[in-house]
Amino acid sequence: MTAPHMRDLQRSIVINAPAARVWDLISRFELWPTWGPTVRAVESRQTHVSPGASGRVRTPLGVWLPFRITDVDPGRSWTWEVAGVRATGHELTAIDGTRTRVTFTTPLAAAPYTVIIDRGLQRLKSIAERAVNAESAHARTVDTGSTPR
Repeated sequence: MTAPHMRDLQRSIVINAPAARVWDLISRFELWPTWGPTVRAVESRQTHVSPGASGRVRTPLGVWLPFRITDVDPGRSWTWEVAGVRATGHELTAIDGTRTRVTFTTPLAAAPYTVIIDRGLQRLKSIAERAVNAESAHARTVDTGSTPR
């Protein structure tokens, strides 16, 4: 990710999931509505974030806005513009093989938006950790041949 602007606000959360799992959630357009509070739908010819990828997102008010991915460091970070305005940045830092720090940035001028960012980070954490827990339960079932309780 390009270096945050000096007047960006950052919000972070630690997610008990590998970075690859979290990257999959934040980089696949079809999954944005599951964790992004301001995204109800995505239309794009691409399926994942990539430099220059574009499309449109539907907001909770039903308005469609164009977007363009402006910078990508695969597996690590991406930034975008929405309706031609610099929007949030998304960065992953692997803490170890099972935990990831996720940091979202937003321009200082959009400071009230940090409430929405916090909600999105909480949703992302919940989705990623549920998936990891489900995989662990499945693996235990396969290993023991029993049904998880």
